[in-house]
Amino acid sequence: QVHLVESGGGLVQAGGSLRLSCTASGRTFSTYSMGWFRRAPGKEREFVAAISWSPGNSRYADSVKGRFTISRDNAKNTAYLQMNSLKPEDTAVYFCAADYLPVGLGLGPEYEYDYWGQGTQVTVSS
Repeated sequence: QVHLVESGGGLVQAGGSLRLSCTASGRTFSTYSMGWFRRAPGKEREFVAAISWSPGNSRYADSVKGRFTISRDNAKNTAYLQMNSLKPEDTAVYFCAADYLPVGLGLGPEYEYDYWGQGTQVTVSS
């Protein structure tokens, strides 16, 4: 079993930055790929970014490319999402997820993720 806890959400003005953290416990962190997803009010949950267990491999949604950066620190069992140039449309609950022992790089779709955090609210004011 893997337990994920997100932190770092909050209220920020448009153009500002936030860094989300996702700390994992329960299994060897380096064996899973990590993803960030979000659910905006009235919308379905959507993919934001993913980082592979294999160093140097990541993937981003087109809507956040160039603004968000996903990273991980295996020594701290933590994944991060640095969010810059935030826009009101980035307002959502952000979830981290873990794909344990993924096939390949583990940058696949939502259904491949095995464990999910509870989410952290990000609100961007205009």
